[in-house]
Amino acid sequence: MILLAIVVCEVAFWAALVAGLAARYLLRRPRLGAAFLIAAPVIDAVLLGLVAVDLLRGGTASWQHGLAAIYIGVSIAYGRRMVGWADRHFAYRFAGGPRPARLTGTAYTLKCWRDVGLTLLMVAIAGAIIGGLVLLVRDPERTSALTGTFRILGLVLGIDLVVAVSYTIWPRKPERAAVPL
Repeated sequence: MILLAIVVCEVAFWAALVAGLAARYLLRRPRLGAAFLIAAPVIDAVLLGLVAVDLLRGGTASWQHGLAAIYIGVSIAYGRRMVGWADRHFAYRFAGGPRPARLTGTAYTLKCWRDVGLTLLMVAIAGAIIGGLVLLVRDPERTSALTGTFRILGLVLGIDLVVAVSYTIWPRKPERAAVPL
């Protein structure tokens, strides 16, 4: 049940994003577009409520409950960046906006380190949600699957840190221009 809720919320998030951008650029209705874009945090709140209700009604936590916490953490930490990315690409494709730049060198390295900060925020949010659910249920047998999610969060943060360090040591090089023959 929770896995289905996560899938529905993920689809709803992207549908709200596309509808918001379509309203903004294709229909030229920026306020309607903003209303759709504001729906993203509401979708996260609905998912969090569904997870809490499931556990309070006696459900046993599973990896899906941990995934829901991670999804909410990613959505909150990276949501603004995802919306900005989609907005720039949508404006370029459908509204004559400038082509989104591909970052290289120091600019890309700094972006990687900002990603580490956002991932740290995501880990903190997901960890707080998991900890809150464990405290809410107060039954270690029913919530043992949730505590295993902390290892996954640590792994994700570690991978992001390795990526940032690697681009610090070996910065992304600019694309070479095609040489005519």
